[in-house]
Amino acid sequence: MQLRTSPETLKDHVNGHLLTRSAGKAWNNVLVQLLSHDPLEKSLLVPAVAEPLLVWIVSGAAIIEERELDGEWQRNDVAIGDFFLTNSSTPYEMRWTSKSGQAFQVLHLYLGLPIYEAALTEVFGQDPNRLLQLRDISGHRDERISNILDMIQVELAGAHEPSEMYVQGLAHALAIHLVRTYTDSSVASPRKGALPAFKLRRVTELMESGLDQEFSLEALAAEAELSPFHFSRVFKQSTGFSPSEYFIRLRMVEARRLLRETDRSVIEIGLDVGYSSPSHFAQVFRRAVGVSPSDYRT
Repeated sequence: MQLRTSPETLKDHVNGHLLTRSAGKAWNNVLVQLLSHDPLEKSLLVPAVAEPLLVWIVSGAAIIEERELDGEWQRNDVAIGDFFLTNSSTPYEMRWTSKSGQAFQVLHLYLGLPIYEAALTEVFGQDPNRLLQLRDISGHRDERISNILDMIQVELAGAHEPSEMYVQGLAHALAIHLVRTYTDSSVASPRKGALPAFKLRRVTELMESGLDQEFSLEALAAEAELSPFHFSRVFKQSTGFSPSEYFIRLRMVEARRLLRETDRSVIEIGLDVGYSSPSHFAQVFRRAVGVSPSDYRT
């Protein structure tokens, strides 16, 4: 099963803590997130994203291993300044172990397609409807990328209001460098069919705010301004899950969090995530997690 997602929702698949993210007019078509990761991750399935994604190590060092599904693990020892570039149309698996006492923090930057298309057109003069594929890069170092991302991070964290001209200039400079340096001109990148990122974000936020409510395909489709049939099709193309499957997945993520972090009873937690029947909650939880809620907590 192919998983696809948007920049805004990729963080939901990653075992990390969101420290800050870009917001406002200055960050149009560029999304930046600063994440602090747990020191150990045994298995993480990373969905494919439509937009080019840069992951830059901001703090700490780690052994990061990647593989295609059911493939062989490829190891990279990374430290501050190393980067990963992902433009894959298929999901892959990751795991890591932190090697230092420092917090393992990374910066995610997603280049919006309009910026990427403009860079492709300027460099190659091609029809942007046939987007070329950037090569996947793992654990490399590029001083020009580091310089640009460092300036972007300062703008993200500064006390002043971010400058639209400055941020957009940096984003376009980064896009030109990536296209010049890392484009695989022999491979076209299929990006058709996914929900626009802003619509996907609105829909998933509606799901997250109503985990204790009954699932309503019609309400979600209306939020996306699509018919239920069309919405179901493009949502699965974007995320790899049907809307109802994704909703259950969000419920189970929240249930696991409540079981770990609170002393609320299993019955209360089941009610919090929309299950009035304890046996039904236990059945869904076991199917998703592999153990009963009570066993998960012990």
